[in-house]
Amino acid sequence: MIKDRTIFIVEDDQKIAAILSDYFTSAGHQPQIFPDGRSVVSSVRSCPPSAIILDLMLPASDGMTICRELRKFSAVPILMLTARTDEVDKLKGLTDGADDYVTKPFSAREVVTRANTLIRRYEGRVTTDPAASKYLVDDAGKRIAWRGTWLKLSASEYNILSTMIQHAGRVFSRDQLLDKIGEQSLESGDRAIDSHIKNIRRKMASVDPETSCIASVYGAGYRFDDD
Repeated sequence: MIKDRTIFIVEDDQKIAAILSDYFTSAGHQPQIFPDGRSVVSSVRSCPPSAIILDLMLPASDGMTICRELRKFSAVPILMLTARTDEVDKLKGLTDGADDYVTKPFSAREVVTRANTLIRRYEGRVTTDPAASKYLVDDAGKRIAWRGTWLKLSASEYNILSTMIQHAGRVFSRDQLLDKIGEQSLESGDRAIDSHIKNIRRKMASVDPETSCIASVYGAGYRFDDD
């Protein structure tokens, strides 16, 4: 059972925030409420939580903006709360880095259950021993181990590979990956990303020649396969 995790609840509605806090406390977690988004990014940098419950509409800074900022340096699971039901909004939020959505009105118990699922999935991928599993993403150190060996990745390569690992099975277009690294390149976006992917594959293959987990999807982009 998932217990004793720090959960950031970013919600300006005091009643909703209090209800969620009570449910997470009852589930054995340690919730911390943020009434707006102004200090969320700095708080994640200084003391990363196990998950973030993030309202889409916030004063000072909206949820999608916060998502984009967090994904520049953190893979912490993010569950978005939104009153919007339009599918386009949901897809946009996931593109910006949210891992899951719950639409208001919602069951607080469902929010806790979904958050636990995201935490379990994330912690299952991120272990403390790089030799204990196929890969280890060390977000604090901005490094990735493959088959027990730390890969010598550039900052851009780390951002691309960690993003794809966190969303295994999802296809990322070249433009989406370019947004993730925020890179200004003399090359076109397509060529820059293709070059980074080629380098990542080469560095992974130097450790494990049989590695073929980064798939090219014709006309769409790239996908990380966890199997």
